[in-house]
Amino acid sequence: MSKATTTDAQPPAEHAADSHELIRVHGARENNLKDVSIEIPKRRLTVFTGVSGSGKSSLVFNTIAAESQRLINETYSTFVQGFMPTLARPEVDVLEGLTTAIIVDQQRMGSDPRSTVGTATDANAMLRILFSRLGKPYIGTAKAFSFNVASISGAGAVTVERAGKTVKEKRSFSITGGMCPRCEGRGAVTDFDLTALYDDSKSLREGALTIPGYSMDGWYGRIFMGSGFFDPDKPIRDYTADELRDLLHKDTTKIKVDGINVTYEGLIPRIRKSFLAKDREAMQPHIRAFVDRAITFTSCPECGGTRLTEAARSSKIKGISIADACAMQISDLAEWVRELDEPSVAPLLTTLQHTLDSFVEIGLGYLSLERPSGTLSGGEAQRTKMIRHLGSSLTDVTYVFDEPTIGLHPHDIQRMNGMLLQLRDKGNTVLVVEHKPEAIAVADHVVDLGPRAGTEGGEVMFEGTVDGLRASGTLTGRHLDDRAALKPAVREASGVLEVRGAAAHNLQDVDVDIPLGVLVVVTGVAGSGKSSLINGSVTGRDGVVSVDQAPIKGSRRSNPATYTGLLDPIRKAFAKANGVKPALFSANSEGACPNCKGAGVVYTDLAMMAGVATTCEECEGKRFQAAVLEHHLGGRDIAEVLAMPVTEAEEFFGAGDARIPAAHKILQRMADVGLGYLRLGQPLTTLSGGERQRLKLATHMGDKGGVYVLDEPTTGLHLADVEQLLGLLDRLVDSGKSVIVIEHHQAVMAHADWIIDLGPGAGHDGGRIVFQGTPADLVADRSTLTGRHLAAYVAD
Repeated sequence: MSKATTTDAQPPAEHAADSHELIRVHGARENNLKDVSIEIPKRRLTVFTGVSGSGKSSLVFNTIAAESQRLINETYSTFVQGFMPTLARPEVDVLEGLTTAIIVDQQRMGSDPRSTVGTATDANAMLRILFSRLGKPYIGTAKAFSFNVASISGAGAVTVERAGKTVKEKRSFSITGGMCPRCEGRGAVTDFDLTALYDDSKSLREGALTIPGYSMDGWYGRIFMGSGFFDPDKPIRDYTADELRDLLHKDTTKIKVDGINVTYEGLIPRIRKSFLAKDREAMQPHIRAFVDRAITFTSCPECGGTRLTEAARSSKIKGISIADACAMQISDLAEWVRELDEPSVAPLLTTLQHTLDSFVEIGLGYLSLERPSGTLSGGEAQRTKMIRHLGSSLTDVTYVFDEPTIGLHPHDIQRMNGMLLQLRDKGNTVLVVEHKPEAIAVADHVVDLGPRAGTEGGEVMFEGTVDGLRASGTLTGRHLDDRAALKPAVREASGVLEVRGAAAHNLQDVDVDIPLGVLVVVTGVAGSGKSSLINGSVTGRDGVVSVDQAPIKGSRRSNPATYTGLLDPIRKAFAKANGVKPALFSANSEGACPNCKGAGVVYTDLAMMAGVATTCEECEGKRFQAAVLEHHLGGRDIAEVLAMPVTEAEEFFGAGDARIPAAHKILQRMADVGLGYLRLGQPLTTLSGGERQRLKLATHMGDKGGVYVLDEPTTGLHLADVEQLLGLLDRLVDSGKSVIVIEHHQAVMAHADWIIDLGPGAGHDGGRIVFQGTPADLVADRSTLTGRHLAAYVAD
C-alpha cells in the first residue's frame, strides 16, 4: 500500500472567515467628525487620543459602540425592543467588521440610597444565599438577609373555580425579609430641625413656612390655609399640641379647598416624599441647602447602620454575620471566604471568591460591600463595572473604555494597563479613549484626532504605532514626552487651615496644617483617604468653594450660556436695547418657535424604533420666532449670538455697542479654563466629560470664597491642556486665593508649592499622612510610592 505525497506543498489559502480582521469606518460625521474614515485592527489594544472635544468620544462611543449596540438590539423581537432604549443609526456611510460592544464608561453608578457596592456587583446576592444555607441559627431564605425586602404577612379568602363550582378558600402568606423596619433599609434615620421649617412667631398667612416652594400664594399654601385643621392667623407658637401634630405629622387626608378635592398631608411626611426620596446630589442648589440646614441624618439606632433586622444579624457563619461581612474591607472578606470549606456550596464559594479577588486585582480591595454606590468616584465606578468582565469566557468582544486611568495613582496605572492587556490577550478588541502617556505607551495601535477641539477638530491626524505618533509632529506626538520640571522656588504660606482628629472612613485620627495662599496638592494611591480628608474636614467650611467630579446635569435644551448664567445679562441687554421683555430672548420661554417649542428640531417618536429628529422648517433650527430675530444688539440677533464660540463672544461683549461687563466676565472665565472653542448655544448633552468639568470650574470661579478645592481637575485634559490648567491655578493663587487640589497627575504635583501625601496603602492600610513638604523634598526623600514615581517622572 503506497501513500500519496506532494512534492511542492502550497500554503493553504486564507479562509474567507479570516479576512475580517479590521473594523472599518468610512464617512463618520457624528457631532464634530468631518467625514472620518479609519481601519481599526481587531484583537488589539487601540488607544484614541487628542485634545478634549476633538471627537474621540463621537467616534468611539457615538459611532462604533452605538451602532454595535443598535444592531444587537434589532435581533430582539419588536415587543422586547419596545422596553429597551431606542438608538438612532449614527451619521456614518459604512461600518464593517463590528463585534458585540461592551461599554465601560465613567457614568456614576445609581445613586439610589439602597444601592451599595455589594448590590451593584451581585456580591451581596451570593453572600445572602451563602448565609441562608450555612448561617446558624437558620432564619429563612436569602430574602431574610436582604435589606431591600421587608417582612410582610397577610391572610384572606380567595375564590376559585373547582369542578364547575365556585369555592371560597382561606389563604395566608408570609415573607421574611431582612429590611430594618426603623430605617427601611437605608441605614440612617432623619431628624428635623423645626426652626428651619417655620418661624413660630408668625402665622401661616404671614408666611411662617420657610420651606422652598411653600409660599402662601402657591398651591401648597392654599391647602394648608384652607385645611381647617388650624387657624391660619394664629402664630404657630400658640398652636395646641393637636394643631401642631396636624401641621407636622398628619397622615394623608382627603379635604376640600375652594370647592376642589385635594389631599392634605403633614409637613414632615410631605418633605420625606418630595425631598428625601431624591439623592442629595440630584437636588437643585437651594433645595440641597434647605435639606442640609433642616435635616440631620444619623445612623439608625435599631440596626446600627447595617440596614438589617436583628434576626438577619443574629445568623452567623464562624462568628461572622452578613452585616459584619459587608462591613469588612473586601480584601479581608476575600481571605475569610477562602477559609470556608463547605462542599455543599462549593460552586457558590468559587464564584464569590472570584468576584472578591477581582476587586482586589483591579485595585478596589479597600472598598467594603456596604459602601453606597453613589459615593464612588467616576474612576471607581468604572473599575467596579470592569469586575464582571475580567473573568468572562466571552472572546471576540469589543470592550470600550472611557479614560480608565481616571482617579488612579501612577502606581495603579501599571495595574490597569495589565488588565487591559489581559482582556486583549483573551482574543478581544479593546478600544480606549485616553490622555495619560503611561496608558498610551502600551497601545498596539493609536488613533490621534484633532487638530483642535470643537469645529476645529474632528479629523484623524495620525494612525499607527506609539513610536510613529511620537515622531508624527501632531499636537499629541509633540507633547507625549512632556515633563514638568520642579519649580526653582515655591511660594510662602500666608497662614494655615487646621485639621484635627480627622477620622472619616479610613482616616486614622489625622492632624494636619494645610498651608493657605499657595497651591497645595493632596495625593496618594486610590483609596488612601485623600477625598475623605478634604471633603470631610475642609469642604463645607465658610469661604471654601468646592469643584467636585459630580457630573453636571442638563437636558438637550441646556447649553453653556444657560448653565453658567451668561444668558441672563445677554437677555436683559437685548431687551433694554429693543424696548421689549427679556423673556422673548429665551428659547424656553416666550420667544420660542411655536412649531418646535424652541428645540430647533422636531422629534418624531417611532415606538420601538429610534425616533427621528428633523430640523424645524419654520425657524430653520434657530429655535426662535421670526419676530424675535428682528431685534438686534451690536448688529447681531440672539440666534447669531448663541452660535458664537466663546472667544468670539468674549470680544463681542467686551467693547462697542454690545459691551456687557457681566457677560464678558463669565466668558473670560470660560476661556481661562480652555473652553474658548465652545459655542454658547451648544447642547450640554454634546459636551465630553472633561468639557463638562471645566464648565463647572468656570462657573465656580465666580463664587466668593478664599479657598478653592478642586477634585482631579486634569480629568479629560489633553497633555497640551495641562500646561494651561497650571497657568490658571497660578493665576488663582496670585490673585490671593488658596488652592487645594486632589490630584495624581505628576505635572500638577511637580508644580505645587506644598504636597500632602496619604498612604502608605489603601483602605485600612492607608489613612495616614506619609509625607508633607515641598515637591523637591518629596523627590529627594523617595520614601513613599508617590515620591518614587515623581522622582522618575522629573528625571525622564
